[in-house]
Amino acid sequence: MKKFILVFAAIALSAGILSAQTLAEATETYNQGVETLQASNNTAALQLFQQALTAGEALGEEAADLVANCKNVIPNVALAVAKDLVKEAKYDDSMAKFQEAKALAEKFANEGVVEEIKTLIPQVLMQKGNDLLKEAQKTPDAEAKKNGLLAAGAAYKEAFEADPTNGKAALHLGQALSMAGYADEALDAFKSAAGAGEAEAAGKQISTLYLKEAAAALKSQKYAAAIEAVEKSEEYGNNPQAYLVAGQASQKLNKTNDAIKYFTKYLSASPNASNANAITFTVAALYQQAGNKAKALEYYQKVASDAKFGAQAKQMIDALKK
Repeated sequence: MKKFILVFAAIALSAGILSAQTLAEATETYNQGVETLQASNNTAALQLFQQALTAGEALGEEAADLVANCKNVIPNVALAVAKDLVKEAKYDDSMAKFQEAKALAEKFANEGVVEEIKTLIPQVLMQKGNDLLKEAQKTPDAEAKKNGLLAAGAAYKEAFEADPTNGKAALHLGQALSMAGYADEALDAFKSAAGAGEAEAAGKQISTLYLKEAAAALKSQKYAAAIEAVEKSEEYGNNPQAYLVAGQASQKLNKTNDAIKYFTKYLSASPNASNANAITFTVAALYQQAGNKAKALEYYQKVASDAKFGAQAKQMIDALKK
């Protein structure tokens, strides 16, 4: 019996020594993680902390402090790994690491890291979109440029979905889609931007979209459609070029009074435009056509000294005064 007790005691002592050695090894792994972290090798440090955690959890109560320290540091280091990938512009890889870090932070109840990741993800997606947009704009090949713009748009869309209050993401999405030739989709994005705090900037973009539509309609001799698009453009902003398009379309439709209205709006908004005298002469001729001699004289006199239109304007003035 005495011999059995001695053997049992020896086994217990051996187990205690083994446990102490294992705890020491786990602690050493943790300390190596700290040193590696201080050397700015976040990926390797994360692996060491995770190894220390696994070892500590296997030891049970005696490694409780070590486990607590690991759980405290691991989400932050995982977040640092994701940030490192952002610095290298490896955005897709960083997104995967952000999700891993978020899962770890939730598992270990680190709300600070969870909230920081929620804030960072839309910002990183915006950065990705900006880089893709710049690259697309530099690309001379039309098809490659379009694909690049759509890729940028996809990143902006993700950013807006991640943070629906980020109006700039929706605004940039609209711009990318517009440049890629997707006017209807761009319009939807701009409307979303307007509802997310970017009403003024989005309004200007929408106005420009309708102006492009009006110019295309004018070129295709769809004059009524051009005027309709201009009217939509006016709802979101005042663009002198829109008045010019509407004036030309109205003139083609023989709507003299409408043409005068739009051309005079254009002159009021752009008095120093390079074609201001040409439009002024046109307005004078339209007033003359409408039978309004007083207004025709007024506008002819505005260009009476112009090198290009002066001689003809003076002839019209003399004729109207007879």
